[in-house]
Amino acid sequence: MRCFSVSSGSNGNCIYVESDHARLLLDAGISGKQTADRLAVRGRDIRRIDAVVISHDHSDHVRSAGILARKFGLPVYMTARTYKAAQSYSSLGTIADLRLFDPSGPLVFGDLSIQCMPTPHDAAEPLAFVVTDGRCRLGMLTDLGNLFEGLGDLMAGLDAAFLESNYDPDMLRDGPYPAFLKARIAGEHGHISNIEAGELVAARTGAKLQWVALSHLSETNNTPDLAYRTHCCIVGSHRPVHVCPRYAAGTELRVE
Repeated sequence: MRCFSVSSGSNGNCIYVESDHARLLLDAGISGKQTADRLAVRGRDIRRIDAVVISHDHSDHVRSAGILARKFGLPVYMTARTYKAAQSYSSLGTIADLRLFDPSGPLVFGDLSIQCMPTPHDAAEPLAFVVTDGRCRLGMLTDLGNLFEGLGDLMAGLDAAFLESNYDPDMLRDGPYPAFLKARIAGEHGHISNIEAGELVAARTGAKLQWVALSHLSETNNTPDLAYRTHCCIVGSHRPVHVCPRYAAGTELRVE
């Protein structure tokens, strides 16, 4: 598999994953033009995407699903609960090829399949994804809420992961956000910190994990350098650690 972050952060999230026979976008949180332009930077044509798969209803993950469907003719997959919630507060518009799916079973696209795991994030039906080509397993583990039961076992079975590393606890505590928002971010249904991300990897991964791409960093309560240094301090520097950029396509990565 080959993959890269198209966008990562509270302003918009999108991950590209491809194999020899399938090309997927996981989430649709930035504009159609930005999505197409950033794919083109990495040599990909947005009109060749096989499916857009939405993890949950928050606008930074779903806001452009309708645009991608209408402008580029892409099929959009999401659960019924996610679609209902997204329609209630986002202007998705008409999605001609909307495919509602049951998260209890796998989604299959050519030689790729996606397995879903519910997360305790504060959305209608939030999901983490594991994409597999039958040999390797790639996790999209963002908007996790907390280090919930079963997450460690899931992490232990991955070959690579886009992993949430949203905030530094000190920056969040001392930063400008109001108290209710700080509580939401650090609470049971918000996000996980740099420290929690590092501890998850340190505790439950072995030699098979090829790399981690730290994702969904807060622009206010984190920095790429701080996330990277915290992770390496906890986990060590014996495997590659990448940090997904907020305003550009990330490094193209392989899972082999």
